[in-house]
Amino acid sequence: MYSEITANKRKTFFMFIVFFVFIAGLSWLFGAYFGNESLVPYVMAGALVYAVISYYSSSKIALAMNGAQQISKKDSPRLYRTVENLAITEGIPTPKIYLIDDSAMNAFATGHTPATASVAITTGLLEQLNDHELEGVMAHELGHIKNYDIRVSMVAFALVAVVGILSDIMLRWFWFRDNDEDNQAFVVLGLIAAILAPIVALMIQLAISRKREYLADASGALTTRYPQGLASALEKIQKHSSIMSKQNPSTAHLFFANPLKKGSVSGLFSTHPPIADRIKRLKNMGDHL
Repeated sequence: MYSEITANKRKTFFMFIVFFVFIAGLSWLFGAYFGNESLVPYVMAGALVYAVISYYSSSKIALAMNGAQQISKKDSPRLYRTVENLAITEGIPTPKIYLIDDSAMNAFATGHTPATASVAITTGLLEQLNDHELEGVMAHELGHIKNYDIRVSMVAFALVAVVGILSDIMLRWFWFRDNDEDNQAFVVLGLIAAILAPIVALMIQLAISRKREYLADASGALTTRYPQGLASALEKIQKHSSIMSKQNPSTAHLFFANPLKKGSVSGLFSTHPPIADRIKRLKNMGDHL
């Protein structure tokens, strides 16, 4: 487990490297088009500042985008007690707890460190799970927090936001600026880069490996010592639905189960493993505990 945490820290560093190489390429293209390559360091500096701000504010943004409302112990004693007990077992601070008014059965965790983490759960999931199932899902989410999966997710969230902003700026500049024949090559390259940027953002989300979900399932099952609870929760989600009423592709990779409609592009390239496969693995784990 500790090796997985170390691997996540390495992955975070690697993602920053890839990001800045990508931004440097876009900056050079932008500067070359305007005949002013001195723009590169300014664009890079702006991207760095925006990325850092996005990284530290992305947790609040993710919660707000999905309509999550913070609750206290008196609002849901059952949920609060479950999360609090699991946090004690995991040896981490009790995260802030949020509730999402949605009939879909889903949940997610966010925050760049265990000390700043939050967990959110839909009303649909809370109402339909029994205590063992709820404990299994919350243990899964706390597993993400303890294993520093959320840090990687927050980096991905920040990078997607920056890439989206830059691609939008480039498209606007190339569209409204008068282009002479000498710059046509850069116009074409710029347009291609700007159009491909959202695809790159999607690839970043896909880089949040499906293995992280399997690891969180295993971590949660080991914490509760009852894999069947989590497996049963997944079976209920499979029969009901994990699709959220608010479709937010940029935060989809944070969720316990795929929150997007299967007809969407993001739904086709889901970062989530098949639920049936997750159930099978958990049941096999139960046979060996």
